Amino acid sequence: MDAAENILELKHITKTYPGVVALHDITLEVRRGEIHALIGENGAGKSTLIKTCTGAVVPDKGEIVVDGRSFPAMTPKLAEENGIAVIYQEFNLVGEMTVAENIFLGKAIRKGVLIDRKAMMDASAKIFRQLGINIDPAALIKDLTVGYQQIVEIAKAISQNAKILIMDEPSAPLTTAEVEYMFAMVDRLKEQGVTIIYISHRLEEIFRLSDRITVMRDGEKVKTLITADSDVGELVTLMVGREQTETYPPRQTVIKDEVLMEARHLSGNGLKDISFKVHRGEILGFAGLIGAGRTELAQLIFGAVPITEGKLFFKGQEIRPKSPRAAINHGIALVPEDRKRQGALLDIDIKGNISLAILPQISRMSVVNKRKERQIAEVYQKEIRIKTPSLEQKVRNLSGGNQQKVIVAKWLAAQPELIILDEPTRGIDVGAKYEIYKLINQLAENGKTILLISSELEEVMGMSDRIIVLSEGHLSGEVPKESFSQELIMRYASKNESGAAS
Repeated sequence: MDAAENILELKHITKTYPGVVALHDITLEVRRGEIHALIGENGAGKSTLIKTCTGAVVPDKGEIVVDGRSFPAMTPKLAEENGIAVIYQEFNLVGEMTVAENIFLGKAIRKGVLIDRKAMMDASAKIFRQLGINIDPAALIKDLTVGYQQIVEIAKAISQNAKILIMDEPSAPLTTAEVEYMFAMVDRLKEQGVTIIYISHRLEEIFRLSDRITVMRDGEKVKTLITADSDVGELVTLMVGREQTETYPPRQTVIKDEVLMEARHLSGNGLKDISFKVHRGEILGFAGLIGAGRTELAQLIFGAVPITEGKLFFKGQEIRPKSPRAAINHGIALVPEDRKRQGALLDIDIKGNISLAILPQISRMSVVNKRKERQIAEVYQKEIRIKTPSLEQKVRNLSGGNQQKVIVAKWLAAQPELIILDEPTRGIDVGAKYEIYKLINQLAENGKTILLISSELEEVMGMSDRIIVLSEGHLSGEVPKESFSQELIMRYASKNESGAAS
């Protein structure tokens, strides 16, 4: 095709790190005004490739052509000057600053020499109206949930009026309603002539949004396809090198009569009067919109935030964990939604992270048995396919999905009786998701109890035996497996405190 139709060309891009070829001879053309999807398993090289476009990574070889201008490498300043903006999978926000200050960070609106904070507030509010989301521009970033922080990242990119917008897993923390708002925003940007490179593990999003798809595997480009001419089976085969016929693995449900945990009129952390029971061997799903209280409930049970009212019973005994360590001692584990701040020690290696929750069991006189530590790490590396050149690799150097796998492995190694999984497959590719689902099922079949929090309705329905729906800090509904439907769950999720749909 005519090169003038390409707004971005990557030619023979290669990038190596010690022991790893991250990108090998990648050539890719992105057409002006299209939505070009980039897919592949964790470790395929997607994030590294987009970082070469923004100057965050300097390739060893190759050429980057933006709107006809050739560069051996980009810098962040050059990328901005050439109209490239990016929403990374991991946030780039300042917690102590307001939403508006973050959106206009480095490009503050001024009135003379003074920063015009009112103008920034008004401009931020306008962007949020575009997105159909109600966020206070004066709120501090640190006080927002992960989902709202991601929306601020989207607003920040929109404010730059980019010609090329790279979106790296932008919907990962969003619920169904927020994802629809984001889709509408992407459609509007395309209508306005913005070219979008869209990275997602959610194949339904790829087919909903994109014009063309490039598949990557093991640092190489496999193929570029026209979306309308492809299907899910073909993409999965290209991504993982094998066919995958099922989304959720079958499970022999063995739910016992024993009530492992019961919450009675539990309040605290923004929640009011939450009551439910969960049985040994059950996978109990929790659904709701952002801000409904799902993560807040997990924090209460795990002892991260104190219970102010009500009672919590575990194996028939009342407990009131005053710290996460106390909850762990009772046999409760939590895989948190924010892996970087709460789930992993990024500058510790993989085997050290996996062993964190079981150090007393593999230590003697405060000395860790390194042989046992390695054996356990090797088991879980294979079980959930953590891609790494070695177990000595720092977690910081792994892809986002592989970081999440390390955190899941840490708690699986601890063998708790109740495992709270808060967005366990966020940012994880389709092949690895299936293997994590199999692990979850295996744990339940072995008598473990799972509380599964997920913003993906298909996931929570595909994996759960029952679903508890929260709305505005209240329990708004309980749905048995035979009644699962997105419509019913969303109806409960949109109820306000009075019981009316909001």
